[in-house]
Amino acid sequence: MTEQIKGYAYGQVGQSPLSIADLDLLKKTVLFGEEDEKNLRLAGEVLKDQTNEVLDLWYGFVGGNEHLVHYFTKNGQPNMDYLTAVRARFGQWIMDLCNKPYDQIWLNYQHEIALRHHSIKKNKTDDVDTVPIIHYRYMVAFIFPITATIKGFLAKKGHDAETVEAMYSAWFKAVTLTVILWTYPYINKNEF
Repeated sequence: MTEQIKGYAYGQVGQSPLSIADLDLLKKTVLFGEEDEKNLRLAGEVLKDQTNEVLDLWYGFVGGNEHLVHYFTKNGQPNMDYLTAVRARFGQWIMDLCNKPYDQIWLNYQHEIALRHHSIKKNKTDDVDTVPIIHYRYMVAFIFPITATIKGFLAKKGHDAETVEAMYSAWFKAVTLTVILWTYPYINKNEF
């Protein structure tokens, strides 16, 4: 499946400027531990056949907000090919967030995603002509909708409330951790 996703290059990108030691400190800061890893794997099982519905919800949110869909436009017109390509990678991101080990390969790919949001590489993967950057403020602000909307999907497979809450907590920590990593290119040198 992943070989068919345009622009998905997991394991084939440059080195992150952050080390595993840096990642471990961030994980410690967001209280991300072994139980969270276990609960994310379970979340991956729960979400694997719901990713299209999750993406429909998220894309509905983006599409319903002119200031967000703006990042997929040129002269105010959405680029549907770009939205479609990003959607496929976004779906894979859900699975990677839940299932991939948070190792150097994962860390490297988070940096690649960061560059693709920033003017350094935005539009290059899909060879499109849209606005040149996704602004920092919306990346951080998007943590909430990406987190708040997932809980209903996590509850759809009959797990008890405690298990759903554990998956949800792990998801929130993982999304927060990921977005922190994605902000690296936006922060002044030696201030990250």
